[in-house]
Amino acid sequence: MFDIGWDEMLFTVIVAIVVIGPKDLPRALRTAGRWIGKVRRVSGHFRAGIENMIREAELEEMEKKWREQNAAIMSAHPAPATAETALIGQDPGTTPAEAAPEAVEVAAGEAPAVAPEEPKAS
Repeated sequence: MFDIGWDEMLFTVIVAIVVIGPKDLPRALRTAGRWIGKVRRVSGHFRAGIENMIREAELEEMEKKWREQNAAIMSAHPAPATAETALIGQDPGTTPAEAAPEAVEVAAGEAPAVAPEEPKAS
């Protein structure tokens, strides 16, 4: 991030020793280290919050895409009609048994009322 070379670092150390003094230099470095640690923690929390917001936005985008794909698939391949969906559009006064008795029997788990064919003898 900061392009600091060895010559610049050496110059900074010499200036720090002259300005602060060798006696107070360890305390000044400790204080600077604490402040740098605090700045790193705050920036880490900020970065995590931003990444979390980006992740949530991506998830919402993916969910929207999946819903659109699901709707396209469902419209291309509609579900088979059941007794309840087959009666949509029937007269409101008609009961399911009156409108489609074979659908009600199949939905109830019973076999349709159709006579079985007899096997042909060969």
